[in-house]
Amino acid sequence: MAFPSPSLSFAVLAMLVLLPSPSLSGDPDLLQDICVADLTSTVKVNGFACKATVTEDDFYFKGLATPGNTNTTYGSVVTSANVEKVPGLNTLGVSMSRIDYAPGSLNPPHTHPRATEMVFVLQGTLDVGFITTGNKLVAKTINAGDVFVFPRGLVHFQKNNGDAPATVISAFNSQLPGTQSLAMTLFAATPEVPNNVLTMAFQVGTKEVQKIKSRLAPKKS
Repeated sequence: MAFPSPSLSFAVLAMLVLLPSPSLSGDPDLLQDICVADLTSTVKVNGFACKATVTEDDFYFKGLATPGNTNTTYGSVVTSANVEKVPGLNTLGVSMSRIDYAPGSLNPPHTHPRATEMVFVLQGTLDVGFITTGNKLVAKTINAGDVFVFPRGLVHFQKNNGDAPATVISAFNSQLPGTQSLAMTLFAATPEVPNNVLTMAFQVGTKEVQKIKSRLAPKKS
């Protein structure tokens, strides 16, 4: 019985080590052609249960064609095309968003715990950046036609300092990237994060914490 040479065995092992691992991607690899999300199912899985009957509309969404209403707290608005809007994305590991920015607006510091984000600027100029775990700011001014990448899980932001609207299309390597806006997460959580935690973390007084909480509290209809 012939055995492979040690050099060949090492080469094969090296290639296996260098192959992308599903655990390093945004979402696990799919195991079938399609698994259109049944958003009404009570079955709890890592993703969504599959619908028995699918149509072409499960793979279609036209919501990114229309600018979003930027009359918001920060002057920016995100329109998502994720698995909740496009059930056919279930198990496919991708999604998109459109972000519209009024002049002087901000998409405040936030993270996507399950995805890397790449933005393509459709119009306008933005100051963008992310912060590494070593507290290094990586920032740049980007214009129409430019692309910028925000690594998975790192805090990042986009600011429109211009006097004209701006728009980007964002791509994610996850069907549902998730978003944690730092200010909302810390100051508008339910139940509330205790004041003594926030005062110590931000080195401010209780009055300042309560003022921020009141400004970020959900508006009563």
